[in-house]
Amino acid sequence: MGDRRDIRDTAERYLDGFTRTLAEVSATGRRLTREELKARRTLGEQAAEAGHGLRALIVAHLAATRAAWPAVPGPAESGLATLAAVEQAIDAFAEGYERAQRLTVRREEAARREFIDDLLYGRSDLGRLAERAERFGLHLSRAHAVAVAEGPSAYVEGGTVARRVEAAVLARFDSRSILLTTKNGRLLCVAPGDEDEILLHFAKQAYAATDGGRVAIGRPQHGAGGVVQSYEEALAALEMATRLGLAGPVLRAADLLVYPVLARDRQALVDLVSHTLGPLTRARGGATPLLDTLGTYFDSGCVAAEAARRLSLSVRALTYRLERIHKLTGADPADPTHRYMLQTAVIGARLLDWPNRSL
Repeated sequence: MGDRRDIRDTAERYLDGFTRTLAEVSATGRRLTREELKARRTLGEQAAEAGHGLRALIVAHLAATRAAWPAVPGPAESGLATLAAVEQAIDAFAEGYERAQRLTVRREEAARREFIDDLLYGRSDLGRLAERAERFGLHLSRAHAVAVAEGPSAYVEGGTVARRVEAAVLARFDSRSILLTTKNGRLLCVAPGDEDEILLHFAKQAYAATDGGRVAIGRPQHGAGGVVQSYEEALAALEMATRLGLAGPVLRAADLLVYPVLARDRQALVDLVSHTLGPLTRARGGATPLLDTLGTYFDSGCVAAEAARRLSLSVRALTYRLERIHKLTGADPADPTHRYMLQTAVIGARLLDWPNRSL
């Protein structure tokens, strides 16, 4: 009984003046005034802000119309005017309700965007950030990992591709522990660090949705600062893959840790590349063809036949190039004692964009 009374009281609150207006319209045949329509819109806004359902409130309006109908004075033809007034009143009420909902959505989107910016840039107080994170389903006391997808074209917040990927991920996994968003034209997924299958599924969907692109996954890290670190690792992995020409649609920052180590001491890397590969510049055609040969040879697991296939060369031509490299540098790519130095130098050349850029 108490619940029914509460529902009735709620309906009556948002039907304020409705029956009286119907009686006046029935008696005079007039339309609703501007002030009456404004009042209905205001009531609709208040109902939305209070969290009441629009469907139930429309039903309440119709029920009130039916209840008042026998008591409405006036000739029978006034019924059309009354129905028109009901239509006006409900339309104004729904307009106000929807306007309040749109405003709420915009506020939520703004709050979500502000939170994401603070989370990914670490600009907010970490304690306060952890509290705000719970509102969006993230418990920052746990470890989280971030996957970043980069497509042939920029991802747009609310765009078709972003929505498709989000729907595919949330249809399979608990949405309360996942945060999907866009940032600087990329699509991001933040997920619990011990649920790697979420990030892999995200990567698969992002790749399929754009028919290409690449996804990098940062390592799981604890706390609010850990999300930033995982995000930055994923970004660095994407950049590293582009610079090194790494293949594969999915990259893991954990698999690329050696490259930042190499790049950390730039002068040492410059010395290694200059000393080891510098002599290749004396070759006819410059260093690039022989450097590409070395890179492909190492990427092929030092299997000459596979390297020749990738370079569209005969095995004999490839062997000649390797011999030429040996003669110019003094290091034999087929010799295990020289191979590590040469391969590290090739990676260094890619990191330094040599010989396109001078050392």
